[in-house]
Amino acid sequence: MSITAERAAPVQPDLSLLSTPTCRSCDAPLRDTFVDLGMSPLCESYLRQDQINQMEPFYPLHVRVCRNCFLVQLEAYVSGEDIFTEYAYFSSYSDSWVEHSRRYTELVIEQLGLTQDSFVVELASNDGYLLQHFVNRGIPVLGIEPARNVAEVAEQKGVPTLVEFFGIELAQRLATERGKADLILGNNVLAQVPDLNDFVGGIPLLLKAGGTVTIEYPHLSRLIDGNQFDTIYHEHYSYFSLYTTERIFARHGLRVFDIEELPTHGGSLRIWGCHADDPRADTQRLCELRARELAHGVDKLQYYADFRERVIRTKHNLLEFLIDVRRQGKTVVGYGAPGKGNTLLNYCGIRADFLQYVVDRNPYKHGRFLPGTHIPIYGVERIEQTRPDYIVIMPWNLKDEITQQLQYTREWGARLVVAVPELKVF
Repeated sequence: MSITAERAAPVQPDLSLLSTPTCRSCDAPLRDTFVDLGMSPLCESYLRQDQINQMEPFYPLHVRVCRNCFLVQLEAYVSGEDIFTEYAYFSSYSDSWVEHSRRYTELVIEQLGLTQDSFVVELASNDGYLLQHFVNRGIPVLGIEPARNVAEVAEQKGVPTLVEFFGIELAQRLATERGKADLILGNNVLAQVPDLNDFVGGIPLLLKAGGTVTIEYPHLSRLIDGNQFDTIYHEHYSYFSLYTTERIFARHGLRVFDIEELPTHGGSLRIWGCHADDPRADTQRLCELRARELAHGVDKLQYYADFRERVIRTKHNLLEFLIDVRRQGKTVVGYGAPGKGNTLLNYCGIRADFLQYVVDRNPYKHGRFLPGTHIPIYGVERIEQTRPDYIVIMPWNLKDEITQQLQYTREWGARLVVAVPELKVF
């Protein structure tokens, strides 16, 4: 369904722009703002000690919504090659995410009847966190991962990995050289694709007739309902509803036939897709989510209009809390150094005077500094050494897992804090 400008409430037109960007999906002009988070550095560009006094590039975090296809998106200020050729995110450092991936593997093997004669391809396979489970079952796999440093870790786990970006050209080459895939999967990659049509266009070329594609991504409706603005950063070019996903898939000869709503990353969708002429019928839960999204108004601009005011309130509440506890002489640190934490800190202007340091389980980040704010990053043992009064959990989507890891801080009465979707101290 499409709407005209006369039927929709305007969402703050960008009248000052010298040139209007266009939608990366349908090429329509982007004139409506979803939220503007100011200027921010790349959220995964952790700095070494010798870099903190050098010039650091900042780019606009100005998110727009297309009034034609309703894809929410950032301009591609930085290329995928600049961001993902070396990457600081290693999926295996989240125990809950590895377990989520193992359960998916068991589900899809049984549901699709995958065997040693099958072929599974993962797009953006990271450090082998997921494909290792197929390898353990003797099912042939191929990971496609552009970050060489991350792909090397996957290879060490016995996961064959191709260090390239996926698109139409690579799909054609792999289909010829390696054969087509029974299953193509991609978890938390669709948002990170600057050339969306090239990426999605490659999937049907590599997918067997009768094959299945599953894609997981954070659900835009959950981002809006949960005030999850910190999941917006330059590495995430687009933000998807089912409504927009189905239109992108249809343009490239694919069809969604089933959907799962997942709790991961604050609320995600796992779509099950196939070739457009595949006989599999749409499931009831897919039809229900389509209807629910339309009832909420995802095809109307007004649905996207009120988000920015909630974001501003979150900023004010967090700053008031930090000012108050710091005036009391309390110490505040952060747990986790994810991309979402860097969006939050840079948007709110929080630096080491408010947050003394952060810790992270990923050794790659130890001894480095957060982009923009230059807050130092340590190993998790730093918390027990310094015994802070408050610990702000940056990856709030892993709150339960991290809370368990921090049980020992009860010994000195530390309190845990999350800022999103709203400020909570517990």
